[in-house]
Amino acid sequence: MTSWSRYGALGAVRKAGTAVGNLIWPPISPLTGGSVSATGQLEATSWADIHFLDAPWCDTCGLPFAYWVGAGAECGACIARAPAVHKARSAFAYTDASRQLVLDFKHGGRLDALDQLARWMVWAGPGVLGGAQALIPVPLHPTRLFSRRYNQSTLLARAVSKHTGIPVKPDWLVRKRKTPTQAGQSGKARRRNVSGAFAVTATGQAQLPGKTVVLIDDVMTTGATFDSCAKPLLRSGAVFVNALALSRVVKPTDPTT
Repeated sequence: MTSWSRYGALGAVRKAGTAVGNLIWPPISPLTGGSVSATGQLEATSWADIHFLDAPWCDTCGLPFAYWVGAGAECGACIARAPAVHKARSAFAYTDASRQLVLDFKHGGRLDALDQLARWMVWAGPGVLGGAQALIPVPLHPTRLFSRRYNQSTLLARAVSKHTGIPVKPDWLVRKRKTPTQAGQSGKARRRNVSGAFAVTATGQAQLPGKTVVLIDDVMTTGATFDSCAKPLLRSGAVFVNALALSRVVKPTDPTT
């Protein structure tokens, strides 16, 4: 049997196994729990509830604009304080409708939608994934990783890698101190909270120079965590550090607060 025949046979076996599994355990929507045609899919009525992000947006951070303001336009926050991240993009807005989808994945161990979430990220991220040589998940502190059992950013990075072929490098960056949760904090407090919290490993220092890399995380709010990760990566020789999030909070943000 040729290699192509073997791949075809394996694919047929996987499809058959999936079909049998769907009969025994019918797939349900990760958003509503209703019946759907395939694992990770949403019901037709739910698609309108997810605000997928697309241009026009800030050329730097991806904050959506209400109307077209010109190529390369930036939002007020990026103009006031240029981020260390070269470009950032997100798949959908973090809203009341999408919050449960993110939280069930992040804290509830709901991983059946992982492949679909990664597909949405790839769809949103050509501008940051193009030319990238590594995906770097935002690391958790070891104590938080122990309590949560997995790093949701690493799972997303691996799923994105499966669709793009860009390798994942979870051993290039570490969180060297445990930080309080960012939830509910102002932009200034968020930056202070994660300032100096990340460091490049010896492996990263040896392999980063000359690379364009993409940070991966589940939620982007002000971009403070991404920036705190990007700074040591750039100091260690990365040419560009981009960022890709599953979701982002979309609201007016005062860059001085």
